[in-house]
Amino acid sequence: MIRIIPLVTFILAAAVATAAAEQARPALKQSATVTGDLVRIGDLVDNAGIVANIPIFRAPDLGQSGTVSAASVVDAVRSHAIVGLDTRGIIDVTVTRPSQMISGRDIQKTIARLLGNAYALGDSDEIAVSFEREPRSFNIEPSASLEPRVLQLGYDARTGRFDVQLEFAGQRAMRWTGTALPTVAAVTMVRSVGRGEIVRRDDVAVERRPKTQTERDTVAAIDAVVGRAARQALRAGSAVRGSDLMKPEVVQRDASVTLVYAAPGITLTVRGKANEAGAEGDIISVTNLQSKRVIQGMVAADGSVIVQPGTPRVIANLEPAAEKRATQQK
Repeated sequence: MIRIIPLVTFILAAAVATAAAEQARPALKQSATVTGDLVRIGDLVDNAGIVANIPIFRAPDLGQSGTVSAASVVDAVRSHAIVGLDTRGIIDVTVTRPSQMISGRDIQKTIARLLGNAYALGDSDEIAVSFEREPRSFNIEPSASLEPRVLQLGYDARTGRFDVQLEFAGQRAMRWTGTALPTVAAVTMVRSVGRGEIVRRDDVAVERRPKTQTERDTVAAIDAVVGRAARQALRAGSAVRGSDLMKPEVVQRDASVTLVYAAPGITLTVRGKANEAGAEGDIISVTNLQSKRVIQGMVAADGSVIVQPGTPRVIANLEPAAEKRATQQK
């Protein structure tokens, strides 16, 4: 018995076969991304089949892009049995070769880390590295390791000089020379302040300075500086030492002060004149304005001067009745 197949079935089958044939037909790509030094047929042509891995052009340099004309691609693949390549109306194909960049900063950090580990100089961010000739950036394959192969690693601890030769993936060996110095944190002046001036937060910043160029009492924490007074003028850019600071002066020279003598059962106060400036806790000399005698006392937080018990002739110095206030304590 002969079976009759409807015409529509033949039409549908023909359409499917045509679509499959068009889909399998080699066709030019608009753009391509490649790795390595060569551009292969499969990078530029869809459905290239068994010839997809055959190289036909050199790739752009790492991190660069280039173009190749459709006509050049057609000519290059013809000898590899791809005839009638569908160019899809494309004039030029863009070829990109991605990369990862090794910057001068990356090289600096790598050398600091290698030297720090090999010569116990500290963490990489604590080492100041300077080059005789600044390193240039370069590119390596995106999948390559960032860790270099060390060919030479020399360091003179006395002078701080280094001589390093490294090889990164896909690159020739490169050599760098310079100095690498361990550093410490140091509070430095952003602006100059005068003697006795209070140091504010905006006046200072923390920088890292070479350890060999930093004095032992250099201050490392900003909180230890802010609110203190300059014992002497501090210029912008200088590192702050502990000896450069003092408590803020609460008594100025030639200022009127209250002299206070306190002993068990009695407190005496009298007016005086400070012969020198002083911060809280400082011992300064003060003139009793009534007796004209000069005595020593400790500056209190409120600006008065406390005369220490046992100071010779203290009572005599404070006795003038016109300025005496005695409180008998029970």
